[in-house]
Amino acid sequence: MDDYSAWVGRSETREDVATAAPLAGLAALLDHDVSPWVSGEVPPLGHWLYFLPNARQSVLGDDGHPRRDGSGLFPPVPLPRRMWAGSRIEFLSPISVGAALTRITTINAIKPKRGASGDLLFVTLRHDIAADGVAAIREEQDIVFREPAPTAPATAAAPLAPQEPEPADAVRSISPDPVLLFRYSALTFNGHRIHYDRDYARNVEGYAGLVVHGPLIATLLMDHALHALPGFAPRHFSFRAEAPLIDGAPFDLCLARDGDAVRLWARDATGHTTMRADVAA
Repeated sequence: MDDYSAWVGRSETREDVATAAPLAGLAALLDHDVSPWVSGEVPPLGHWLYFLPNARQSVLGDDGHPRRDGSGLFPPVPLPRRMWAGSRIEFLSPISVGAALTRITTINAIKPKRGASGDLLFVTLRHDIAADGVAAIREEQDIVFREPAPTAPATAAAPLAPQEPEPADAVRSISPDPVLLFRYSALTFNGHRIHYDRDYARNVEGYAGLVVHGPLIATLLMDHALHALPGFAPRHFSFRAEAPLIDGAPFDLCLARDGDAVRLWARDATGHTTMRADVAA
């Protein structure tokens, strides 16, 4: 794999405004009747609704993301498949609705690895977000690029055997249908075809169906925590994707208290964990 060390340290700065409309859309998506959010503030993880991608249609690749030709922030990575593997987030100060936002994104690290499925390239981005000039959020985000999918379709794989689920203090079930995935893609202007184009997801990227967005699962887990723990004010949040979640079968949001910390995880219909998260005040 090529040496991309020269790209480490590259950065870009973008500006936005913390408008209310995306938050109303997110509340509808999360099916809020009584909201657990602090009035007048962007809720935890709501910052993902701003600084949306705005690449011209003509520069998009087959997957719906901008082509990685070296003209943008990312290096010219030849590995075609991309996923958001996890994040580590500090909530430094509240973001008021209407605040002027600035985000500085820096490539912190680029690390090639060899996995069971072939070559991988991990790109770690650091996002520093200020609201009205005050530091508000610090996030490290892991993006993984992977080799093409095997030629055999994912549907040919044998289903996982049911697993005894680990105990949880609070559980909520979610049914990830195509409408839920479409609405989240619309909220975040996410063109990645694995979330809405079933033929592409199955025949090109090798998934068994439409893939539930990693940040959507993380947002649902955070929402689960805020509902289960009234008055909880997160200061730290991290999540790590362990396996893809596919539409068509319900999955569970799970919460367990560990002293002052809170463990969160998503588990599929067979009881297998697909994402783990930690949140602390």
